[in-house]
Amino acid sequence: MSREGELLNRALGEAEAAFDWLKYRTRKKREPGQYHIQAYRGHGTAEMLYLSGRVFEGSPIPKAREDDALLRNLWHTVRRLGSDEIPAAKVRASVNGASQTVLADDTGFFEISLPSTTDAVTTEVWRQVELELVDPVADGGTVGTNGFSIVPPAEARFGIISDIDDTVVQTDVANLLRMLRLVLLTNARTRLPFAGVAAFYRALHVGAGGPFTNPLFYVSSSPWNFYDLLTEVFEVHKIPVGPLFLKDYGLAPDLLLSRGHMEHKLTAIDHIMNTHSQLSFVLVGDSGQKDPEVYRETVRRHPGRVKAIYIRDVSLDIRDHEIQAIASELAKEGVEMMLVPDTVAAATHAAARGLIDPACLPEIRGERAEDLSAPTPFETVLK
Repeated sequence: MSREGELLNRALGEAEAAFDWLKYRTRKKREPGQYHIQAYRGHGTAEMLYLSGRVFEGSPIPKAREDDALLRNLWHTVRRLGSDEIPAAKVRASVNGASQTVLADDTGFFEISLPSTTDAVTTEVWRQVELELVDPVADGGTVGTNGFSIVPPAEARFGIISDIDDTVVQTDVANLLRMLRLVLLTNARTRLPFAGVAAFYRALHVGAGGPFTNPLFYVSSSPWNFYDLLTEVFEVHKIPVGPLFLKDYGLAPDLLLSRGHMEHKLTAIDHIMNTHSQLSFVLVGDSGQKDPEVYRETVRRHPGRVKAIYIRDVSLDIRDHEIQAIASELAKEGVEMMLVPDTVAAATHAAARGLIDPACLPEIRGERAEDLSAPTPFETVLK
């Protein structure tokens, strides 16, 4: 992500946090109303499950339609930024007879760490976690939902950690105006992934030996408010799902604060790699901002754990020279960082290194060609 992309995400996050702060400071005592829990996909091991989410007042934003008008998309963006979270909500999580009740923070955000026993499995398993709103009490009865945490199987050869903006989903950070239009005026059905990325990630997910065993984790500086949009983009375009680690633009007593781009990503990656200590990882990002630097530090913190790094080239030549210098450093530590022009180049290298089945390459090439011929987001919404 470029500097402009980071600034946009920060502006969106801080705008949302400002909404929350104003509502939190001016909220009057209300009668119990309509609430819902948004559960974020989590992850875990045979002994422990991790899950997070937020509690909101009001109903969820509806699923996108291909014929949604620009104004409808804009309204849904405004709703995401102005969402009415419930500070200090109490949420109970339960699985296999074990339970934990947690208190949400000032933005309605909560985190669960729940001991749980999982039988050995040969393919990935999503463990279901029951979530119930304990306080406040809603009109009409219990408010609850099911969350899901992935437990990688023992047969997993490696995990994949990927950026999202301009790595998986096109954000067009090179042009601030187009980026704003994409973020504000499109939806999950009109936002486009990078050409061929869905097929490439499916191939990594399967691995060279198959079946679906290699877990994916997505780390981004996008605000949590866009979680539903991003997960719907994945579902619509058949990109393998996995836990998302987005950025919390939270509230401090007197000003809005957020952790820096690198700190946020490194903290999330450390948590993933420390939790799944039996796995090595493939890292995927873009050249727009700090992904190469983040991944260089990851290699230093977790020696011997990174199998390969793929960086999508979305920047100017001067940045390419910086990345090549980082790649030379990493090569001395036995890690290849590849600066690639497109998904097919990354997939070809991955096949040669035994990370994906070479038989997947024709599908990746075909999907890339199909994606390149697809209408742009604005051709879709303006037709």
